[in-house]
Amino acid sequence: MNAIWISFITLVRKEVTRFMRIWSQTLLPPVINQTLYFVIFGTFIGSQVDDINGVSYMAFLVPGLVMMSVITASFSNVVSSFFGNKFMKNLEELMVSPTPNWVIISGYASGGILRGLIVGALVFVISFIFVRPEVAHPGIVILFVLLTAIVFALGGLVNGIFAKRFDDISIFSTFILTPLTYFGGVFYSINDLPVFWQSVSKVNPILYMIDGFRFGFYGQSDLNIWTSIGLLVSFTIILTFTSGALLRRGIGMRS
Repeated sequence: MNAIWISFITLVRKEVTRFMRIWSQTLLPPVINQTLYFVIFGTFIGSQVDDINGVSYMAFLVPGLVMMSVITASFSNVVSSFFGNKFMKNLEELMVSPTPNWVIISGYASGGILRGLIVGALVFVISFIFVRPEVAHPGIVILFVLLTAIVFALGGLVNGIFAKRFDDISIFSTFILTPLTYFGGVFYSINDLPVFWQSVSKVNPILYMIDGFRFGFYGQSDLNIWTSIGLLVSFTIILTFTSGALLRRGIGMRS
């Protein structure tokens, strides 16, 4: 078997084994959190909210909550794993090995992508307890959830490269990622906002991810679907080259 392929599979297996071994900390909490959102926002509050574009509020929540869980799981898996290995000095052995940087990036990102997709699938299954969501365009659903998981897995890697202490791995997630996610159209349609706030919301990249993902379910979107796809592809390319450049220059790797 090719040595590069062995390196890639080893990294992915290590990452999957890590988050599956502690599934009660990596898979269960986001499922519980999203279930609470379904109960509180969907059942208690949603019963008093009118349909949005002909879709019940509970059904409207499903794509947003699934995507929220994918974003959080993909990002947190990579940033915590990469920084943990850097902190324990295990990463130094990998960096001095003949493993190409693109294999290191792919291996860590794949672990985050798999965790994000597993958590997203679990949340989607849980949603059937409350509603029967439609899937109008399965291909669009798969495309958006996969590209989003890739983007945030790579984002977690960049965060992990720059992080110098454990506090640094939560700063971006707490002060930037979480607010952007909550204001990314998970709980509302931007068409219900005043014109000014619609314009402000369109600066938020997560809005395009959630809106495009929701289009895959119900065939309706607030934004141009091709713009959303283009944005995701652009972020994927930019973050891939950024993480590669950072690893090549040894940013954050040298004491």
